[in-house]
This record gives sequence, C-alpha cells and structure tokens, in this order.
Amino acid sequence: MKKSLLKLVEMLLLICLVAGCGKSAAPDGGAMDESISKADSYITVGFSQLGAESDWRSANTESMLSTFTEDKGYSLIYKNGQQKQANQITAIRMFIQQDVDYIVLAPATEDGWDSVLSEARDAKIPVIVVDRRVNAADKNLYSCWVGSDFELEGKKVSAWIKAYTEQKGIDPSDLHIVNIQGSIGSTAQIGRTRGLANAAREYGWDLMAEVSGDFTETKGREVMGALLKRFNNINVVYCENDNEAIGAIDAIESAGKKVGPDIANGEIMVVSFDGVNEQALSYAREGKISCIAECNPLHGPRVEALIQALEKGNSPDKYNYVDEKIFSSIADVKSITVGNIEYQVEMP
Repeated sequence: MKKSLLKLVEMLLLICLVAGCGKSAAPDGGAMDESISKADSYITVGFSQLGAESDWRSANTESMLSTFTEDKGYSLIYKNGQQKQANQITAIRMFIQQDVDYIVLAPATEDGWDSVLSEARDAKIPVIVVDRRVNAADKNLYSCWVGSDFELEGKKVSAWIKAYTEQKGIDPSDLHIVNIQGSIGSTAQIGRTRGLANAAREYGWDLMAEVSGDFTETKGREVMGALLKRFNNINVVYCENDNEAIGAIDAIESAGKKVGPDIANGEIMVVSFDGVNEQALSYAREGKISCIAECNPLHGPRVEALIQALEKGNSPDKYNYVDEKIFSSIADVKSITVGNIEYQVEMP
C-alpha cells in the first residue's frame, strides 16, 4: 500500500515537472513568441526633451509624441528634463542601458555633452540632436541635427526694424533697444542675441541692455518691469520668444505706457520669435507685437525622415534647417532682404 502511494506521488511530481518545463519553453512558440516578435519589430526611440518652458516647447514635444507611435512601428521612451542638463544626461544613460535604437536629444545648453555622447557612440546608438545644438569637440559624437537657423531669425527681425524705421524717417541713434534674452547658453539665445547685437553695431542703434527672461512669460514680465524702472527712454523691446513678449507687454501696459509701432509718438515697439502662441499671434494681428520671426517646432516628421534614412544605411546631411517665415500686420514693410535673399513679410 505504501509502495503504491509512493509511486502515485512520484507520477504526480513527474507530471508537474513536465508541465513546468513546457511552460518555461513558451518563449520558443505560441502567443508569448508573437508578443516578443512584435516588440522586436518596433524601432525604439529614446527622446530627451529639455523641458516645457514655452508654448513652442510644448508644440515641439507634441510633434514628437504624435510622430513616433506604435501604429507607425515605433516604441517611444519620452523623458522631460525639467530644464536641467543633469536630468537629461541621466535620461540618455538610461536609454543606453535600455539599448534603444536611436536617441533624440533636445539639449538645454550647448556645452557639457561630450562624455555621455561618447557613451552612446560606444554603445553604437545613433544620436539625433534637435532644436538647440551641442558644442561637441568631436562632431561625430552625434549623427545629425535638425532645427532652426537662430541667427538668421535674429537677422530677419533686425532687418524688419531697420526697414520700418527708415520708412518712418527715424534716425538710427533714436532707437533705444533692450533685449530680453532666452535661456543663456542655449543655441536660440546665442543666435538671436548675435543677430541683434551685430545689427545694432552696424546700424548705430542704442542697445542699452541684454537681460535673460529664460523664455518664460513670468520672467519676461519681471525683467521688463525692472528695465522700465532702470531706463526712461526704451522704445524697442526685442524679446527672444513669444512668451517673454506677452510678459513684457503686460509689464509695459501695467506701467501706464502704450505698446505699438508708433515709436515716434511715444509707443514702445515689441518684436518677438516663434509664432506658435495664439495670444502672441493675436497681439501681432493687433499690432501690439510689431514683428514675429517664425520658429517652426514641428520637428517630429523631420526626425522620422532622418531615422528612416539611417535605417536604410544612408548618410543624411549633418545639419538640416527648417524653412521659416516672418510675420507682421504692419503694411509698411512688404519684404526684407538678408544675405541677398528676399523674404516676404506675411500676415500673422
């Protein structure tokens, strides 16, 4: 009896062992194999966005999220750096550990990326930089870049100011300009600041101050309020993005001054960049913002095209610029010329 019971127990254990072995073998076939095969078919993209400091940045993020979707064959890992480079470096190292296929980086600043980009290269993961650039000693640390020519944007706005004031007969020395800059060290700030500074030197404008507004409405309002207390003759405010311009306009109007293009009669002209924020576009249509240089945030499809080129073994151009317009509702200036190229001024 005991022997029969022992044999029964042994048979039950053997059945359980066989069943267990069969279960552990599921990755070699069946439904589990199908899910793994499906995951392996995706192109995995790690996207490190610098933050969400402006409407432009939000539109840029949405362009990426709507492009790299599963129904298009992508698996996207998105990380918001919250304006801190250290967070972005941590995210890139996480992407490397996860063995993603591509890394897309929208850097907070230009400097300080060499080490982590070297790690990505050692892991044989291509890096595509978007919007702002990285100042890497070895340009081969990243595959390519896509974004705007920020200095050209600055030159366009400066050319518009020159054309408009000349038409109005305003002497260059009577232009008293303050620049509310973007986040210091970012490519957009560097390019847009340079565009204005060079124009001011060339045309004899009085560039009185350059102060960072960090690309935010709150800081733009704060900085403009301080500048109005510091100077009593400001007649042009050059804001390096729309959010700063909205804040600056609020500060100007709160101080009892009028915003507009008629600087010969005491108005304060505001010019800006991006052309994404609807309130800023409304201000442009009203003339509160005299001119906006477009900065196109829709980089998702452009980045996808670069990834598809790399997937095919092609070598895309290192630097890929997006086409951009210039807007103004003021009819006095129909077009501007920068570098022998004519740009039509369009209604916002």
